[in-house]
Amino acid sequence: MKNYNCLVVLGPTASGKTSLACQLALKLNGEIISVDSRQVYKFLDIGTGKDLNEYNLEGQKIKYHLIDLIDPTKQFYLHQFISELQTSFESIIQSKKLPIICGGTGLYLDALRKDFSLTQIKEDPDLRASLENLSKEDLEKKIKNYPPHLITHVDLNSKKRLIRGIEIAEYLSNSAETPAHKELPYKPFYIGINVERETSKQLISQRLTLRLENGLIEEVQGLLNMGLTEDRLNLLGLEYKFVLAYLKNEFSKEELFIRLETAIFQFAKRQMTWFRRMEKEGVEIYWINRDYDLDALSNHIAQE
Repeated sequence: MKNYNCLVVLGPTASGKTSLACQLALKLNGEIISVDSRQVYKFLDIGTGKDLNEYNLEGQKIKYHLIDLIDPTKQFYLHQFISELQTSFESIIQSKKLPIICGGTGLYLDALRKDFSLTQIKEDPDLRASLENLSKEDLEKKIKNYPPHLITHVDLNSKKRLIRGIEIAEYLSNSAETPAHKELPYKPFYIGINVERETSKQLISQRLTLRLENGLIEEVQGLLNMGLTEDRLNLLGLEYKFVLAYLKNEFSKEELFIRLETAIFQFAKRQMTWFRRMEKEGVEIYWINRDYDLDALSNHIAQE
């Protein structure tokens, strides 16, 4: 790998990213850095698919980073991820191993190539409170009142990110200082697992069945017993949000499966949209199918 200093394994949920990353780590003397926005939380095991058993291969334990970092009652922010990512990356490099970055959280993947110095800007609770009740359309109108160069980074498709964008733009409009730009150390080679739509649906359905059989509902109940609020579980999304609704008797177990399955299908579709956008922005992704030849893939990586 003359032109790169790390690998990135990406793909939609249930595509087999962790398995591939661990196989490559064993073959190429690597360590895994997770780029999953929920696996950073302790006790969120089944719902986030940590699958820690996959890190044991051929009698060896593959070392991983950015999993089980923080209590789920606390919020883990992008700027924290960026800091932890760089610390883990530098540690792996110093150990003369290959960083293998694995996951499907698009915003975290973007941190490998985009300057997110603005994430250091602190939240403004008063401003946020004044924006929370505005509609997405009103927020879009409001953010367009700021100079274009202050809002070029903002994702207009998300109300949460619109609010954060306004918060940052407001800060920059009234401050003489801006966070210092940092040169990023990452030179990634991207590997994407391509899954046909129908196959993806089948894999998601099979995995959801296993998670429900293996204690997903009990995991969510346990989090409630630990003191996680309903609002917090809803923020953690997907499995936690839908199982909470089931525990509140809002629908049957059969309907839980159908609703959650549909939501995960939609999530996988959004992930693929994000990856395609990365390609449009100039990222070269080496796409492979699920029946890849590991030796051939490893040889291809070595030649890059």
